[in-house]
Amino acid sequence: MPRLTRRALLGSCSLAVAAQALQQATRADAAVPISGQQAAGFYRFKLGSFELTPVYDGFWDRPIDARFVRNVPYAEVKKALADAFMAPDTLAMPFTPLLVNTGGKLVLLDTGSGGQLAPTAGTLVANLAAAGVEAQAVDTVVISNFHPDHIDGLRTKDGALVFPNAEILVSRVEWTYWMDDANLNTAPALYKPYFLNVRRVFRDVKSVRPFEPGAEIVPGITAIAAPGHTPGHCAFAIASGHRSLMALCDTTNHPWLFARHPDWQPILDMDGALAVATRKRLLDRVAADKLPVTGYHFPFPGYGHIIKTGTGYEFVPAMWQTAL
Repeated sequence: MPRLTRRALLGSCSLAVAAQALQQATRADAAVPISGQQAAGFYRFKLGSFELTPVYDGFWDRPIDARFVRNVPYAEVKKALADAFMAPDTLAMPFTPLLVNTGGKLVLLDTGSGGQLAPTAGTLVANLAAAGVEAQAVDTVVISNFHPDHIDGLRTKDGALVFPNAEILVSRVEWTYWMDDANLNTAPALYKPYFLNVRRVFRDVKSVRPFEPGAEIVPGITAIAAPGHTPGHCAFAIASGHRSLMALCDTTNHPWLFARHPDWQPILDMDGALAVATRKRLLDRVAADKLPVTGYHFPFPGYGHIIKTGTGYEFVPAMWQTAL
C-alpha cells in the first residue's frame, strides 16, 4: 500500500472541501422558483405584403368515448390517439385564431373560446396584447363557423363585447341556419345548446354583416364554401402579391386523426358524409398546389403544408423562423 504523506493528506482534504463548496454553490444557484408560465403564444410570418399572426387561445383536453367517431370501431380511434402520443380517451384540441394585417386592415379569423370551454383556454386577448395588438384595434372579425370555440371569444364571461370597433363578418348560410327557430326546435339534443349559445353571443350585436361563399370579403381574403362541419362552414383563401395560403379552419379537426384518416366522421361534423367530401376536396387542392395552410386545431402555430399519402394526408409543420 502506498505511504500516505502529510502533504497528500492535506491535498485530499482540500479537494474534498472544494468539492463540497462547489456542490453547495450549485444547489444554491439551482434554487430558482419554477415559473409555471409559458411564453406568449403568437407567431408571425409574411405572405406577400401581408403579415400573418397565429394567436394561441389555449387548448382543451376533450374527453372522448366510443361515440366520438361515428363510422369506425373505437379501437381504431384509440390506436390513432396512441400513435400521436395523446392520452387515452382524450383528444388534445388547440384553438388558434389567425390575425391578418393587410396593411390597411387588421382582420381576425375566429375568436377562440373566451375562456368559456376549459380552464386551459381563453388566452387570445392576452396573447394579442403580447403581440402588440389591443382588441380595440381589430377592424374586422371573420367567423368560419358558429361552434362555441370560434364565437365565444366575441364576448367576455360577463357579456361585454371584446372587439367593440370591429365589423363581424359571417357566412349567410351559417347565420340563416343557426338563427332559424324551426331548426332550433327540431335539432338533436346534442346541438340545441349550440343554437342557444349562438343567440347569446350575437344578442344585440349591431355590426354583423353576412357574406356569400366565393366572395372576396376583405381585399385579399376570399371565403370558400366548406360545408359539413356546420351547414355554412367556410375556409378562407388569403392572397397577397404572388403568394397564397388557405386557412382550413375546421375542415379537419386534429390532423393526426382526421387528416391521417379523412374518411372518419367525428360527431363534431354535423353532416359527416358531406364533411368527408369537403375535407378531401380541400386537402387534395392544397396538397396538389403545394399551398401553405393554417389549421384552427393544428398544433400551434398551426402553419405548414399538407401532403397526400397512400391512405390519407399528413400535416408538415413549417420550420420556425426568427425573422420575417
